[in-house]
Amino acid sequence: MALTTDFAGIDPGSRSAEQKQDYSRYRIVPARHPWRFAGTIFAALVIAAVLYSTFTNPRWGWGVFAEWFFAEPVLVGLGRTLLLTVLAAISGSILGTALALARVSKSPLLSGLSWGYIWLLRSIPMIVLLLVLNNLGYLYETIRIGVPFTDTVLLDYPTVQLLTPFAAAFLGLTLNQSAFFAEIVRGGILSVDQGQLEAASALGLPRRRQAFRIVLPQAMRTILPTGFNEIIGLAKSTSMVYVLALPELFYTVQVIYRRNLEVIPLLMVATVWYLVIMTVLSIVQHYIERYFSKGALRNPTPLPFQSFFARFQRPLPVIEISTDVARKAGFSDAASFRAAGGAVRIHGISKSFGTLKVLDNVELNLPPGSVTAILGPSGSGKSTLLRAINHLERVDSGFISIDGDFIGYSQKGDTLYELKEKDILKSRADIGMVFQSFNLFPHLTVLENLIEAPIQVRGASREEAVRLAQELLARVGLSDKINAYPRQLSGGQQQRVAIARALALRPKVLLFDEPTSALDPELVGEVLDVIKELARTGTTLVIVTHEVGFAREVADTVVFMEGGHILEVGPPSRIFNDAEHPRTRAFLAKVL
Repeated sequence: MALTTDFAGIDPGSRSAEQKQDYSRYRIVPARHPWRFAGTIFAALVIAAVLYSTFTNPRWGWGVFAEWFFAEPVLVGLGRTLLLTVLAAISGSILGTALALARVSKSPLLSGLSWGYIWLLRSIPMIVLLLVLNNLGYLYETIRIGVPFTDTVLLDYPTVQLLTPFAAAFLGLTLNQSAFFAEIVRGGILSVDQGQLEAASALGLPRRRQAFRIVLPQAMRTILPTGFNEIIGLAKSTSMVYVLALPELFYTVQVIYRRNLEVIPLLMVATVWYLVIMTVLSIVQHYIERYFSKGALRNPTPLPFQSFFARFQRPLPVIEISTDVARKAGFSDAASFRAAGGAVRIHGISKSFGTLKVLDNVELNLPPGSVTAILGPSGSGKSTLLRAINHLERVDSGFISIDGDFIGYSQKGDTLYELKEKDILKSRADIGMVFQSFNLFPHLTVLENLIEAPIQVRGASREEAVRLAQELLARVGLSDKINAYPRQLSGGQQQRVAIARALALRPKVLLFDEPTSALDPELVGEVLDVIKELARTGTTLVIVTHEVGFAREVADTVVFMEGGHILEVGPPSRIFNDAEHPRTRAFLAKVL
């Protein structure tokens, strides 16, 4: 049985009257939440009862509490607690970060050593570690440093004098803290998207810069909450050093209440001071987390005094170029963006992932300044071939050269020597790459994304890099977004920034890995327009794409791949109108 409604009989005049009806006379009654109200009342009663009981019970001894809270022995013990906390937190964090970086290194011996240290220190109870260090003089009477296998002694010092109770406490807290903090940092590093490392490598940033400028700042959002929990735990763990008879806060309180027998008031003195320490640390944590969350929120609320300090920042130099004029002129009309494209030659490369062979003896020659579109079904090896060109994907056999220089190798006669990672990174500066998922650095502004590689890789001054970034952004129509974070941009805007970032290095070859596949259909056009302009600059472009119409219009060479093989290469007019290979014709028949 069908259910239908007939609207034909409704008077149009009555509908228009309903649309014009004045709703201002209606009164809105908010939804009632009786159980929420009851819960609030219950919580308030519990809090009031606890406070009343605490402050009216004379056995809490608030008079004794007030007498000793600011007493000199307590403040001295508090100062020693704070000193141990700060020193152990700093040294433990530095050592823990080093251990985490060693843990994720490619050296099996270094990684194994780091794992062994972490395993051992996490296994030993803190109180045992402190007692062992305090009695280290029993195991080793002196600390001696000299020249191995000779009688030359450079330092010979009694262990007992060197390892005082304070030094033993500091060392024990540091060793324990570093082992736990190392795993927190490693977890933060592993939480950073792999695409961020690939983007940094594609820009040629040195490994040290990748770690401390790109990876760790992003990892901090994961590290900080757990890391501050460890620091707060460390502040309370300083009470463990009472076994060394070191008069920190808790030990001092113990000595006092053993003399006057006022146990509860003195324990409350220690408790309140620990509450003060935790409160300060929590406030510090909040501000540090806000600092490292740059770019994570689309509309962040400004921190106190942020606008005040912004007055002292250096203003950006002004360039005489308007966005409208720049977009109308395009890259091809700007002398600063004319480039000498590199000739790309792919010499019989093959690549397998386990038993799956994704590239099989691929041969391809691309002349300088050419625009090549690579087509093919998913899984045909297109993206792997593209990533092999800039050595992001190391091939199993064969070679790739740009202008006769082998990528990833140095040539001496007929011998090729594999380059170290730092040398490979330098060579990538001539091969820009625009990723499918943009891979902009989310914690850096648009300007910072563009100037990072020119300064660190090309050695440009900040002023030169900023000026180039401003001109690039003007030409992609994003001058007004120079101080925005990637999360505050649309997909099309992010991809245009990614193109500008790759161009900032003035590469010989520019690789595009499906630059529009992650975009909404409405945003595809604005990115393709930018690539069309780039096609006239002289830079060699290699584009993996599913946009067949775009490939027909822009490319001068079309490559069709399937199953890791290149089945057909030719100009667009022949490939799209008279393809020779039957598989090419079948594929194009489905997508055209």
